[in-house]
Amino acid sequence: MGGQWRIAVIGLGYVGLPLAVALSRHFPVTGFDISEPRVAELARGHDRTREVPDDVLAATALTVTSDAARLRGADIYIITVPTPVDARNQPDLGAVLAACDTVGAALGRGATVVLESTVYPGVTEDVCGPRLAAASGLVSGIDFFLGYSPERINPGDREHTVERITKVVAGQTPDITDRLAEVYGSVTTGGVFRAASIKTAEAAKVIENAQRDINIAFVNEVTQIFNRLGLSIYDVLAASATKWNFLNFKPGLVGGHCIGVDPYYLAACANTLGHRAEVILSGRRINDAMGAFVADQIAAELAPLMPTARPGRVLMLGLTFKENVPDLRNTKVIDLVERLRSHGHQVDVHDALADAAEARHEYGLDLLGTLDGVEPYDAIVGAVAHDAYVAFTAADIARLLRPGGLVADVKNLWRGVELTGDRRRWTL
Repeated sequence: MGGQWRIAVIGLGYVGLPLAVALSRHFPVTGFDISEPRVAELARGHDRTREVPDDVLAATALTVTSDAARLRGADIYIITVPTPVDARNQPDLGAVLAACDTVGAALGRGATVVLESTVYPGVTEDVCGPRLAAASGLVSGIDFFLGYSPERINPGDREHTVERITKVVAGQTPDITDRLAEVYGSVTTGGVFRAASIKTAEAAKVIENAQRDINIAFVNEVTQIFNRLGLSIYDVLAASATKWNFLNFKPGLVGGHCIGVDPYYLAACANTLGHRAEVILSGRRINDAMGAFVADQIAAELAPLMPTARPGRVLMLGLTFKENVPDLRNTKVIDLVERLRSHGHQVDVHDALADAAEARHEYGLDLLGTLDGVEPYDAIVGAVAHDAYVAFTAADIARLLRPGGLVADVKNLWRGVELTGDRRRWTL
């Protein structure tokens, strides 16, 4: 069947849209999203996530829709919806289950359903399979087939795109694995790896982000230790990185919808097996507490600089979970904001990329629309390394910060910038 396979991608966010666009160069592809405003935006040729440039989106053969009826007749359904955690940090599969219901209603005999969302081992076959069967009236493994191919999109990364990375694939049968290898192999130059099983592929994905989380947690913990010694972690890392096999992770606020979430999926899976994931959960505790630690250090540095006992005026530069992306999901910068406010300081927030309406809806924050004409602050905090902030000069900082004020350079943005007017610098 080859190039005649009809593909439907369910979920047109950071993962689904780039994949759907790439696939549409080789196959007839329908992209589905439950958000009508999102579909309308894409139909106009604009992607607010910035993962697909407008000119590329305008030229694509991809069909986008919010009408589930248009999903009927596809040969391959690829589910790319979010898998967050709930308030108790337990896996929330609500979006995946809803997607299974939608796909199941459209599912025909012989079709394949592929999950790309990050899950713990067993979700595709033990959770999605029965849900799809119930919605479709068909039998998994006989009337329709399952597959898993973990997403590896890194938001804002223009090097490791879906067209360049190695795609891991696994199918319910060897024939389905071969089919998925052919489909994904057509869109990436990075090659395809056939995993031993669907559960193996699920496990591979969930430990990729858990491993990174643990490594960052180690650096965050030693950052706190070195802080007590009066040492900057960035100075220490610069020296350590000269060793050929040193893993050069940086400290930070670990949020977002992958690294800050996926370890909880693995821990929850372990718990069902009677095993407590000590290392994984320890890393999560350290990273989840990092915002409060940083805010407390900034408050302590700011206290002696205040001319009176009045609260400080603080400018937070950046709110998104990562540099050069507009995504606000699970950002840990909000922990900095709230903790500094608990110390009595006034905190204004500016973000060069974030959507103001989303910030207001998600966090109750009114972002500054511009930095032009603002009254100089007592402290500015470099929280997110957007290019717009990395480019700041000494003059830019002087315009935003009063003489004698504090530059809290959390991300080491302005290491080479010489401060003027007795302005003080603090960094991790």
